[in-house]
Order: sequence, then C-alpha cells, then structure tokens
Amino acid sequence: MQEIKAFNEKRAEIYWWLSSLLARELTQEGLEQYHSAEIRSFLSGLGENESLKPAVTKVVDTLNRLLDRDDAQLELAADFCDLFLKSDKDSALPYASMYIGKSGLLDDKPAREIEALMQTRGITVDKNLNEPADHIAIELDFLGNLIILSNKLDNESELNSALEEQEHFIQQHLLSWAPQFSAKCQKLDKFGFYAAIVQLLVSFLELDCRYLNGE
Repeated sequence: MQEIKAFNEKRAEIYWWLSSLLARELTQEGLEQYHSAEIRSFLSGLGENESLKPAVTKVVDTLNRLLDRDDAQLELAADFCDLFLKSDKDSALPYASMYIGKSGLLDDKPAREIEALMQTRGITVDKNLNEPADHIAIELDFLGNLIILSNKLDNESELNSALEEQEHFIQQHLLSWAPQFSAKCQKLDKFGFYAAIVQLLVSFLELDCRYLNGE
C-alpha cells in the first residue's frame, strides 16, 4: 500500500504541474527553470515510458527552440493568449463545455458537475484559478487533490475504491473532451509548446487509466 501511495504522490505532482502550465503564462523565472537540469531530468524520466515518449520529445524540442527564440518569454505568453484566451473560432478554449454538448460556453452543466464533486469531496482548488470549474487547469488541480485525499485511507478496499473513482473521473470529465481540445491545439499552435504539453496530458491521462485499471 505504501508503494501505491508513493506513486500516487508522483501522479498528483504531474497533474498539478500540467495544471499550472495551462492555468497561466510562464514567467521569465518559470521559463528559465525549464532549461534547468532538474526539469530536463524530469522530462527525460517521463520519456522513458513509450506511451509518453512522442509527446515528451515534442516538449523538449520546443524548449530547445525557445533558447534561440527572441523575447522567448513574451512570445510564449503571446502563444498562450492566442491559443487559450481568444474566441472559439480563433482559439482552443480550455473548457469542457466547448467540446461537450452543443451550447458551448452557454452550457454550464460541466462546470456545475465539477463544482458538485468538489463540494462532495470537500476539496477546494487553487484560489488563483479564477475560472469556471470546467477549465482544464481546475479539473487537473482537483484530480491532484483527489489523488492525495485517497492517500489518507488505510483500508486497502477503500483505497481501491478511491482509485476506481479517479479512473471514472478521468474518463468522464477529462478524456471525454481532452483529445478534441488537443487536436485543436495541434492545429492552432504554430510554435508548438502548448500543443506538445496538451498532447502529453492526453497521453498521460490514457496511461493513468490503464494503470488504474490494473493493466
């Protein structure tokens, strides 16, 4: 059980990392960290998994190209704005409601479902994430918290039920729309950093579901 809990902590950290990248633009300091040995080692470790390797390779490639990009932080911030903050026609808006149903942002059902889950589980997300609850960053932050919450369980049966709950959440609330979101990012993100990050997210979600299913 301790091995599962230790692995859970790593899973939560990855989801929180992905959440932070999709929540707001990278600062200059944050961008510099991505050129550090620590982050490169972390990415290299992820890339050792064959399911994640293609997306990790793309992430590393964009980071290498950023080294030669003039005003890299400003340009990457502009990429973030263009990709996530404009209209549905021009951007890949990071909300479940844009990809589930037919009403787009007018449909608040996905957000209400996440809010209800938060209340049920007694989980609050990062208060700086001032977005509807169906924003990808909020859903990922919630998932990280859900994983850590399960680590408080000492009964093996209860822990297994918690892992099943996590798999259900990923399938119902993330994989139900994240692949479409990723496809739109691939189409619109010309430089490719955020498209690679979202591709990595989808690959990790799929891998995590296989793990949770005992495959």
